[in-house]
Formats: sequence, structure tokens, C-alpha cells
Amino acid sequence: MIHRSSEISLLDAGIAAQAVGVAFRKLDPRELVRNPVIFVTAAAAVLTTVLFVRDLVTGVPSTGSDPAVVGQIAAWLWFTVLFANFAEAIAEGRGKAQAASLRKSKTETPARKVSSIDGAGEQQVPAASLRANDLVVVEAGEVIPGDGDVVAGIATVDESAITGESAPVIRESGGDRSAVTGGTRVVSDRIVVRITVNPGESFLDRMIGLVEGAKRQKTPNEIALNILLAGLTIIFLVVVVTLESFAQYSGVTLPVVYLAALLITLIPTTIGGLLSAIGIAGMDRLVRFNVIAKSGRAVEAAGDIDTLLLDKTGTITLGNRQAAEFLPVAAVNERELAEAAFLASLADDTPEGKSIVVLARQKFGLHSVDPATSGFTFVPFTAQTRMSGVDIPAAAGAGAASSSGSGAGSTLTLDDPTSIRKGAVDAITRHVGADGSPRDLKQIVERVARAGGTPLVVAKGGRVLGVIHLKDIVKPAIRERFATLREMGIRTVMVTGDNPLTAASIAAEAGVDDFLAEATPERKLELIRSEQAEGKLVAMCGDGSNDAPALAQADVGVAMNTGTQAAREAGNMVDLESDPTKLIEIVMIGKQLLMSRGALTTFSIANDVAKYFAIIPALFVAAYPQLAVLNVMGLGSSSSAILSAIIFNALIIVALIPLALKGVRYRPAPAASLLRRNLLVYGLGGLIVPFIGIKIIDLAVNAFGLA
Repeated sequence: MIHRSSEISLLDAGIAAQAVGVAFRKLDPRELVRNPVIFVTAAAAVLTTVLFVRDLVTGVPSTGSDPAVVGQIAAWLWFTVLFANFAEAIAEGRGKAQAASLRKSKTETPARKVSSIDGAGEQQVPAASLRANDLVVVEAGEVIPGDGDVVAGIATVDESAITGESAPVIRESGGDRSAVTGGTRVVSDRIVVRITVNPGESFLDRMIGLVEGAKRQKTPNEIALNILLAGLTIIFLVVVVTLESFAQYSGVTLPVVYLAALLITLIPTTIGGLLSAIGIAGMDRLVRFNVIAKSGRAVEAAGDIDTLLLDKTGTITLGNRQAAEFLPVAAVNERELAEAAFLASLADDTPEGKSIVVLARQKFGLHSVDPATSGFTFVPFTAQTRMSGVDIPAAAGAGAASSSGSGAGSTLTLDDPTSIRKGAVDAITRHVGADGSPRDLKQIVERVARAGGTPLVVAKGGRVLGVIHLKDIVKPAIRERFATLREMGIRTVMVTGDNPLTAASIAAEAGVDDFLAEATPERKLELIRSEQAEGKLVAMCGDGSNDAPALAQADVGVAMNTGTQAAREAGNMVDLESDPTKLIEIVMIGKQLLMSRGALTTFSIANDVAKYFAIIPALFVAAYPQLAVLNVMGLGSSSSAILSAIIFNALIIVALIPLALKGVRYRPAPAASLLRRNLLVYGLGGLIVPFIGIKIIDLAVNAFGLA
């Protein structure tokens, strides 16, 4: 889920104003030395500034060049350093602004604390005083005072302050829609919330702490690129220093300022100035998805993932099985089965039980039964019996579950005492005995299992009426998402505890590449290790303690915030919204981060070629007139050529700041196709753009008499 409505603009005026001050503070040599390219640029700026000031004080152009040109070169070198710092400061500022907007949601709202679910013993207390397991009542128009679970009631909740999504969501007790977040607002109805965190541990606290409390560590790829840039800088430094000896041998005087300018235009200042901003912006995009990354390595690894392990429940399917159809046995019609299943499910608060009631109402318009007046005794589901149902005494009242409309078929006769049970196949079979199980029951159960569903058997008065087909509902458009991952070269594997028959059916419907059925912690770990042994990077998500070993072993392990402590500690990312499908977006962010860095590195190195053609002829054409043929841009003079190259070198960083912050647009495609596109757009572009840019700047420099 992308939080577009709360996304901060690339160049927000407030953030930009703060970033200017931060850019000057980053001129501290202790800060600059972390980036060797910009550190060398700053050293060159200091040198040219000293030479310029000396010429102004003495009135003698000891540098061998026009003091005005020296001053301009010094100014543009400082401009380059400051805007490299500014790009990094902008990236950091956007993350801090995200934290500031979240802090606004963390208000000291008075909480209506109660002593029991029915609302008894209500008292108003500060939200900050709430502890885990406290109960609070929240009604329409009130702000939820802390993270928790709905234990009673149902309400629509506006979560836009947290997620950025404007449409209210339904939150109710039971199932997967019970979690609520502090700072969100109840739009309608009334709910009782059990607080699940202590002060300082909430969703907002974690988000704010992420962007304000921790310093971003450089990733392995970023460290490797820094080493490469440092190596190139040293090589070009050696080359430039030796040029002085070569110039003296050729009888040419090379001003120190020109040599400094040559060095800065040759080293990859573009990527050097934007490298930190690219990494910070990538992490910032992850923060806006409400995901905490414990290490930058995990974000980059997500961009190189080969195999993606996805849990079936909640990721590929909606999370809860839903009743799909009623399948009666011989001599029983569907209406009779539906009415019995309806009554047996009224006291079943599980999502499956609720879906049975909904299906029966949709098909036959059944009325609810009031337990207080019906005289029925409802039997709740337990793990021991694996059944739920209802006991109906004599004269409880006929037609209590009758249809509100007309229709053919029999209706349960409730005048006679009877019992209705609904549950697992083996549990109901034992309940009714051999005499109550018809011959065709086994065939119906097997048909449901082959279709990937779960059969629940319904019995009335010791006689089986039929089967309820519970089905895992595959999420809409999930098949298309897996097709997109396949285009990216990522193999998807569904992990489920279901039997192979059920797993195969759901895998085929969802469109995954493979599946692991009857998955145990050991089998998950074995699968991940076998993939890694083949040189592949593996990602997975999980929320239970049994997922912890696999989360720790995976290269990218995303733990759900609602999961166990063991899972959160084992993963290298934590999804604060507990949305397993977000793993797909994390992969996209990782790939975009790698592509952005690669694209701008390619551009930076490629555009040095144009600078060679601009500066080398300008420096040596006096000694070697033949070099004039290399002046393909037809630059006005040696001074204007060098000044134009320095100006372009500075301005290109400014022009690329939005791209570094936003990231290169990623389109799912094979790696070879992405490489070709990268070389064509940013490699060829890096060759062409500087020729055009330096020529335009040279025309302006000569037109205004700046050189």
C-alpha cells in the first residue's frame, strides 16, 4: 500500500530551507571525509579560494590566470560541495518530516478506561498512562488512544493519519480485522479495545524512533562503490599531478587552478555527490511503507532476490476460509442443510462460522434467532470437540429459522427436541456413528478436498445432512502480481500447512511457480538452505515463532509486527502494518534502489568523456596546435572551456537531485533488458548531454564576458 496522500513533495519549501543550513554544517571536514570524492572537491575549493584571495590581496595574478576566472572556479567548486551536501540533507529532511507528521497523530487524548468488556467502571485517564491489557471504550468521533485489538463491537475507522489512505476501514472483534492503531479516529459505532503495548512501544513510537534515533549504515554495495570512487579519485589525482611535469617538458604553463578544475571534472563527482542521497531516499521510501529495516543490506538484498517464499494464509488468500456452497447428501435438499448449518453457526464467532451465516442468509434470507427468547442452547466451538452447534428443546417454537421469503424445500421442524452439530468430518462422524453417515458423504468430502477446499459436516438429530464447502479465497489480482514477479526473474513459492492436494489447487489458482505443502519449520529451513546453496537470494515473511528459524536464515526476512517476539527478532525487517503482501513492494523498492545507483553511476562516469574533450585541448593546444581537432564543441577559449566544464559539473548535480530522491522508474523486466535500457538511457545520455550542456554554458560565458 503506497501512502500517496501523505507523501512529502520532492522539494518541500520547509525541508529545503532547513537543508540549506544542514548543507553548510556538513562542510565540517569530519563529515566530508566520509565521502572521498566530495572531500577532494572541497579541498580543491579551499585551494582555489586561497589562491584567489592571495591574488586579490597582492594585486598580482600569481596563479597565471585571470583572478576573475579563478574566483568563479572557486565559487562553482563550493557550489558543487554545498549542493552535494544539500542533496543528502534533503533526503534526511524528508524522513524527519515523515516523523514530524506522525508525531502530530500522537496526541495526549483522554482515554475512557473500563474494567470489563461490557463497559463497567468507566473512568477517564491520560492516554499515556495506558498499559498492555487495559480496556478502553471508543465511540464515533473519538481518537483511539493506543495500539490494540477490538474485543467487542464493530466500527469504521479513519486511518488516514497513519497510512495516508483516505477511505475508512472496518474494524471488528475476531478475525484479521481487529487490530487498531493509536492516533486513528473512529468514524461510526462503538468498540471496546484491549491495549496491546506499553508506553514507548506503539506503532508511532517505532516509526519516529526509526527516522530520528538511528543513523543509516552504508550498505555493502554502497561501500564497494565508495571504494571504487576513491580508487578513481586517486588515479586521476596522480594523473593530474604528473601533468605539470609533462607541461614543463612541453613548454606549457599550467595554472594550478586549471589543474584543480581538471581534477574535479575528471573524478566522478556526480555520483559522489548523490550517492548518500540515493541510499537515504531508498530507506525513506521503505519508511513510507511503514516497514522498519534493521539493516541496509536487507533492502539491497531485496533488489537481488531470486526466490520469494510467501505464506498462503493472509498473503495469497484473504486469510480466512469462507463458505462457498452447501452440498447435501441424498434425500436432503440444500435448504434443509443451509438452515441447520445456519443455526449451528450462530454461536460460532470464528470468521468461518460468520461466513456460513452470511451465505445462508444470502441464499435463503434466514432470520437470526434471539438466544434469550428462543430457548435454544448454543454449543460453542472448542478445540477438544472440534464442533459447534445448538440444542433445541421441545416446543421451542417452529419456524424460528424460517425464511423471510418464499421458496420450495423443507424447513427444519423445531417442535421436536433435537440437536444440530457442525464440525470436522471425523468429529461429526464419531458424533453420529456409523448409522448416521450416508454412503455418499465420503464422495462429497473427497470432491471438496480435491477442489482445494475444507469440508465441514452438518448433522441433525444424529443424521448427517451434508457438507459445507469452505474455500480459501485467492486475493483479487494476485495472479497478475505473480506474473509481474516472473517477468522480474523471481521464482515464487507458496508455503502452507495444507495437504498437497489442497496446496496444489490453490497454487494453480494463484499462479505461483511452486509450493511447499505440509510445511514445518524444518522443511521451510531446508528449502531456504537448498536455494541458497545454489547461489540464490531468498526472501520470506512470517509471524509465528515457528517461522523464526526460516526468517533468520533468509536473506530478506520480513516479520509481521503483530507476530511473536521471536519472529520480530529473527527478521531483518519488521512490517508495522502486518501486511504480508507488502513483501512484493519491498522487492520493488530494493530493485529501484539498485537501479537508481547503477543508472547515476553510469551517467556520472560517461559524462566525464565530454569533459576530456572540453579541458584537455584547452590546456595543451598552445603547445600542440594539432589538439585543436579535439575541440569538437568549438569552445571559445581555454578559460571559458574550463569554466564551462566546472559550471556544468556543478549544475548537473542540482538537476539530478529529484531523480536521486524519487528513484529511477522501475519496470519489471529481465536483468539483461534492464541493463540494455540502463546503458542506452544513462550511458548514452551521459555521453551526449555534457556536450550539449558545456557548449550552451560556453556560449553564455563568452556572451557575458565571464572568461
